[in-house]
Amino acid sequence: MLRPTRCQHKNRGSSLRFSWVVVLVVRNLDQRTPMADEDDDPEQDETPEPPQRLFTLTEAERVRKELEPFLLEAIDCRKKLSSLENDLSAVSARIMMMGGVLVPYEKLAKVRMEHTHLAENLKSALNRILETGCIIKDLDVGLLDFPAVINNQDVYLCWKLGEDRIRFYHRQDEGFAGRKPLDPRDLGPGDKLQ
Repeated sequence: MLRPTRCQHKNRGSSLRFSWVVVLVVRNLDQRTPMADEDDDPEQDETPEPPQRLFTLTEAERVRKELEPFLLEAIDCRKKLSSLENDLSAVSARIMMMGGVLVPYEKLAKVRMEHTHLAENLKSALNRILETGCIIKDLDVGLLDFPAVINNQDVYLCWKLGEDRIRFYHRQDEGFAGRKPLDPRDLGPGDKLQ
């Protein structure tokens, strides 16, 4: 819930003005950390996590093709959100420098609406990706991992945006630097390297 803050203006006597815009701008600079009112109790989710989905190479490849448009949308939304957040930060700084006197309400409302729309689109695209069991390792470069088992070892089938297919894997305790090429002998029946 947004609460107006009182902004006391210098050289204006004791007049007080309410400016919810400053609160709005400051609260939305970092959307990665959800804000809660001080009197809200954090919800505790006691639901056990579902078991991790395991992919065959064939399944991972099919899902990758389906998810690529959502990944591109998420990357685009994130870039646009970052730009909007920079704009909001600059406007917030100008508002504070001017003591809250000159607030571009219309511009801020428009930017806020665009920010909300982009944030909803980003959330939707990310949820669509995550609901498949795929793991987003790095949204900036479009790095996805698909949990799998190779030679009785838990691994990730690893794919990066721009690669034409899944060709690599790494152990779950390794990262991108530990990627190894898939070996046809490591794959299950029906899985083929192309």
